Amino acid sequence: MLKYSEDLDRAFLALADPTRRAIVERLTRGPASVSDLAAPFAFTLAAIMQHLKVLEQAGLVSSEKQGRVRTCSIESEALRSVEDWISERRTTWEHRLDRLGLLLDGPDSPAPSSTSPTGDRP
Repeated sequence: MLKYSEDLDRAFLALADPTRRAIVERLTRGPASVSDLAAPFAFTLAAIMQHLKVLEQAGLVSSEKQGRVRTCSIESEALRSVEDWISERRTTWEHRLDRLGLLLDGPDSPAPSSTSPTGDRP
């Protein structure tokens, strides 16, 4: 469980930055070279490389150098882990809020009745 937590910590830290989220978003459409990833930003190539390093250390992105071109790809399994964690939290809170709603309605609350199109009760 501790490793799972450390991996998530690194992933959320990497995704906390809007530039890195934009890079991840671009890579979800397919692999791209570092220069292609840098094009939309007013940053130096070195700054983009730093962002990519953080994403790689988090396991969200991998890169491969072929000749003079470094191509980056998304690591979908790492993203899936983040998605699974968020989904588990969402499901837990939905169940809790459903139970709270039932508790607040109480056993003596009237059953919901239908309303007319004007909002008046029959």
